[in-house]
Amino acid sequence: MTLDADVFRTEHRLITVQQHILQEQKRFPGASGEFSWLLSGITLATKMIQAKVRRAGLSDILGTHGETNVQGEVQQKLDVYANEVLAHCLSVRESIGVLASEENEQPIMVHNNSPAANYAVVFDPLDGSSNIDVNVSVGTTFSILRRPEGASLDDHESWLLQPGRKQIAAGYVVYGSSTILVYSVGNGVHGFTLDPAVGAYVLSHPNMRMPEQGKYYSVNEAYRDTFPPRYGEYIDRLRHGALGHRYASRYIGSMVADFHRTLLKGGVFLYPPTTDRPEGKLRLLYEANPVAFLAEQAGGKALDGTRCVLDVQPSSIHQRTPLVVGSRVELAEFERIAAV
Repeated sequence: MTLDADVFRTEHRLITVQQHILQEQKRFPGASGEFSWLLSGITLATKMIQAKVRRAGLSDILGTHGETNVQGEVQQKLDVYANEVLAHCLSVRESIGVLASEENEQPIMVHNNSPAANYAVVFDPLDGSSNIDVNVSVGTTFSILRRPEGASLDDHESWLLQPGRKQIAAGYVVYGSSTILVYSVGNGVHGFTLDPAVGAYVLSHPNMRMPEQGKYYSVNEAYRDTFPPRYGEYIDRLRHGALGHRYASRYIGSMVADFHRTLLKGGVFLYPPTTDRPEGKLRLLYEANPVAFLAEQAGGKALDGTRCVLDVQPSSIHQRTPLVVGSRVELAEFERIAAV
């Protein structure tokens, strides 16, 4: 028997991410294929990024680029490469009118005055890139928004500054021991592992659900003395068994990798405000909103410390936010402490 693009050697169906997207887009009224073409730009770009990540120790791609981005962070060479690849692969999709990257101060307007430009894509091209030099998992996050009804093609703020609940799709790719793409279009969460033998993302984690309760909490405890008091109290309750068992600490320092574990194993990931960063450090549009969207679709929850992240009305494209995301049991306990 020969193996074609649709059948495993074991005669089980092989569902690629493109096939899955085509199935999912049928839920959109008047779907014409433009949405699947848009998402194919993301999958192509992330394959190119993972190829560079895999060769990071063998090519001149490690280290800093020598410049800082709009966030005031030193850019890594891979940051610049990933940003350029995503911008290129997405800008040729005629359905996209606006691109916004964590690495760029201003949004990129594409296909101006094209009636086919109906979507905005925001992304963090390489989350956790400072970990590349020590071979720690990194990732890409993305969020897709539809152009608001009546919005002009050159009014990028109205396209981008929408609450997270307006996302029509969101996801991430984690570049680790394997490369996994996780995405949702509001109909559950699905994971795809890149099969290097066929060069395709293959469905490996259908209908992902976050456990109601986990065993791990994830936070950078080195800054605990700078957290608001309720965060310290919450961590103590997790450590001391207040929720039925003692929690173990797991912290990678790459948000995508930390959240991916939380999605699969349950528990909670926290990025609290600090005295130096009272508004938090994570970006609302590029990081918190995609993660919150996936968490809710998988049965979990995400808060900015007081509100559901998806209900926050953005005021700027680089707005920062605290984040508490995880299983329902852990988030209910955090809400109880925060309300006191």
